[in-house]
Amino acid sequence: MKIYIADDGDTLRTIAEKADIDIMDVISRNPDIISPDKNIVGRAIKLPSSTRPDTEQIKIPPCPPPQPLNYLHHWIPLTSLEEMEQVDYDVLIVGTGAGGGSVLRRLCEKWRNNNKRIGIIEKGDLLLQTHARNLATMDSERLSNYFETVSRPIGKSLPMLPGARVLDALGGKTLVWGLVSPRMPFSDIEWPVPVKEMDLYYRIAEQAMDVTNEYFKRSSIQSILLQRLQNSGYYDVINFPVAADLLPTQQGVITSNVNWSSIAFLAYALNRKTFDLAVNAQAVQVTVENGKTSGVKVMSPDKKTYFLKAKYIVLSAGTFDTTKILLNSGVQGRAIGHYLIDSSNVGAVGKTNRREFPETLGPLGIIVPQTKQRPYQIQIGGPFGIHGDYFWQQPYEEEPSLEEELMIGLSGYGKVESRFENRIYLDPSRKDKYGFPEIQVHFSYSEKDKEIIHQMSAEIEKVSKIMKTPIDRINGKPNICMNPPGSTFHTGGTCRMGDNPLTSVTNRYGQIHNVRGLFVADNSLLPSSGVNPTLTTVALSIRTADHIDNDLK
Repeated sequence: MKIYIADDGDTLRTIAEKADIDIMDVISRNPDIISPDKNIVGRAIKLPSSTRPDTEQIKIPPCPPPQPLNYLHHWIPLTSLEEMEQVDYDVLIVGTGAGGGSVLRRLCEKWRNNNKRIGIIEKGDLLLQTHARNLATMDSERLSNYFETVSRPIGKSLPMLPGARVLDALGGKTLVWGLVSPRMPFSDIEWPVPVKEMDLYYRIAEQAMDVTNEYFKRSSIQSILLQRLQNSGYYDVINFPVAADLLPTQQGVITSNVNWSSIAFLAYALNRKTFDLAVNAQAVQVTVENGKTSGVKVMSPDKKTYFLKAKYIVLSAGTFDTTKILLNSGVQGRAIGHYLIDSSNVGAVGKTNRREFPETLGPLGIIVPQTKQRPYQIQIGGPFGIHGDYFWQQPYEEEPSLEEELMIGLSGYGKVESRFENRIYLDPSRKDKYGFPEIQVHFSYSEKDKEIIHQMSAEIEKVSKIMKTPIDRINGKPNICMNPPGSTFHTGGTCRMGDNPLTSVTNRYGQIHNVRGLFVADNSLLPSSGVNPTLTTVALSIRTADHIDNDLK
């Protein structure tokens, strides 16, 4: 410590400035001087022995310099097609919807400790980072309008499937899907997959997607209408199984993605293993040499062509694009594009008196399941009124008012026969923007399909009467309408699995018959229709990933 005798006009502040010392250091050593700006002529002032710290006297090692940043320009790491073209992938996945996301998740989970390379490409661009219902700004009406805006109505050019729409984006239609996740009834599974094995993969898929029956817990309208149906002989009715993570935030885990989309699978994969992802990458052809796949021809929006090499290729681009890629590639197979299926769909609105239920109303989601005797599924959802929707509510919304009358939605989804004549085929008279033939569709309902549609409509009327939610009548008939083919987004079957190459496209693991390394993992793989297909597609896609893993070993 040093002693400094203050000159005339000196204050603690001026002394600190002269000595280049922190003023607080001087004040702390001279507590008897009340003000740092008081004239202290003649006073002995204590100062530190050194005005500058000697870094050589500090025994703590200096911090290392910061490493150069690998900047993240988007909310998920992207790889350019130029870079992907330089890599030999073990597996390349085409499409990021339910099927592609499931394959990626499973492989990254199994391969987290090895050096296998995985690539995945998406035709569309980045759109949403999560399911649209996880966004605070999305109520039911806005979500419906949003989907109509961002999706593409391809049904305009497919007169036999006028309701068809596609969503080209990372995550595909899982960004906006309805989240209802029933299993396909085992009595209806006409596939070469053992029931026990299918049950195992359903359980794996349900756990991965956080499928729950608890969404309707303590809902008064749910319990009352369920009881009415059960009392009238509908003993098998169940709650909607919903793909929603209802576990509260805990132990630092933030459940920001309550409602499931394929983005959640991409995130899970990203935190277990590095993979390459490219968007705005349109797969147009797969290359097959000597009965084995070798890669995919991909085009960017500026029509530049790339060839991505891979030992295994998984087509998960959806029923329309997966079929189109196979047809454009000249892959051999009598059944490719044939056996197109899509659930038939009828709907009605029932009404009920609000006073029949306690004040805490809750959401409504009941399934009358598909069976062998009842080849259709009925979904009962709501309730909703002119002032609000009780099924999906954001915490920022105003509570729906206690209206006198509430509306209940009743929808029927019918099984459609798998017939060879229902098909997707190439139309050489129409070219897409990349110069390849566009697809065209032949689709019609069989007499059996029509019979099921009429049975389903009668069942909806019967169910509405039992629940005391009558449907309006027009000219004495219940106001039940039929939605156009394609509007359920349940299309599939054009790459159906089976043991016979004459009547199926892939084997029981999703591999194209007689083409080693080429797989399908999306709705087009399903040989039968009826219930919501997403859970089944996820289960089968995880199974396909396990087969690829075993094969590569």
